[in-house]
Amino acid sequence: MTDSDRAIPGYALHRVLGRGNTSAVHLAIDPEGRKVALKIPHTETLRVQDAAERFANEVRLSLKFRHPRLVRGWAGTPHGQLAFLSMEFYPKGSLSDHLEKMMVRRLELPQALRILADVASALSYLHKQGAVHQDVKTHNVYLNDEGRAALGDMGSTYFVAQGGKVSGSPYYMAPEIYHGETSSSASDVYSLGILMYELLGGDRPFNGNTYEELMVAHLTRFPVSLSHINPEVARSVAKMAELALAKRPNDRPTAEAIRREILLALGEIPAEEGGEDETRKVQAEPAKNVGRHGTTPQRPVPRPTEAPAPPAKAEKVEDKRGWNPFRRRK
Repeated sequence: MTDSDRAIPGYALHRVLGRGNTSAVHLAIDPEGRKVALKIPHTETLRVQDAAERFANEVRLSLKFRHPRLVRGWAGTPHGQLAFLSMEFYPKGSLSDHLEKMMVRRLELPQALRILADVASALSYLHKQGAVHQDVKTHNVYLNDEGRAALGDMGSTYFVAQGGKVSGSPYYMAPEIYHGETSSSASDVYSLGILMYELLGGDRPFNGNTYEELMVAHLTRFPVSLSHINPEVARSVAKMAELALAKRPNDRPTAEAIRREILLALGEIPAEEGGEDETRKVQAEPAKNVGRHGTTPQRPVPRPTEAPAPPAKAEKVEDKRGWNPFRRRK
């Protein structure tokens, strides 16, 4: 038994769902008899100020935010030797685990669009609250038995007005983060664009074996058209994915604009604000390509005329389950 298998009063631990460098997650039964995912930090995590504060931040925000497409926090203690976070249990685990288990590089189109719409919905909610997630990737998206997705792992999330430590995962980080600039909702949209290529096209648009190789790719290269990679993807959705990867944050669409285009591609009418999770089926006409403010872009995404100056390294975030960010998924 390790230090993160210690007892939490009121919870009966069952099997381990995942174990990383900072914490372990157990399937457990809570005091109300529910199956929950119980995250318990390692004792060493609690001794390191930055790591302990990151865990405490995840506890606070998981309990604060309420949206059907965010992993729900049921209860938790942010600090101390009995620190823990009890969360909604997702039987299929993370999207990363699901892709590895299915041994596929690309999901069926309707399933991929549904997952992406759910992640975009979660981001749209966070951005309306004035928060940024900072760590959108397959490892932090969780699936239920119905195939619906929820975005979790909010240790790096912060409110823009209050400020926070800039971080991200190298495969998904926006160019401005590699430059050492402040993250924003547009940085989350860039990460969503990487995820769109991954699920709809079968691979991330930028790859590398080292942090430096990834940095150069994100700063200087441009993705192949998603329509060329997968002609089955609606052109309006493919265009959104390409715009999401614009080098300049102001040239990217919003998460809400992306969500609406994906729902239209699924043949659904996007709900108005306040009822984001409700849609109804329609015979949708081919959607126009829309930009950040819902209008047709008048110009292509600008390309830099010279290589960017050498950027400062952003903090590299290691996955909670010990994921190596430089090991490519097969």
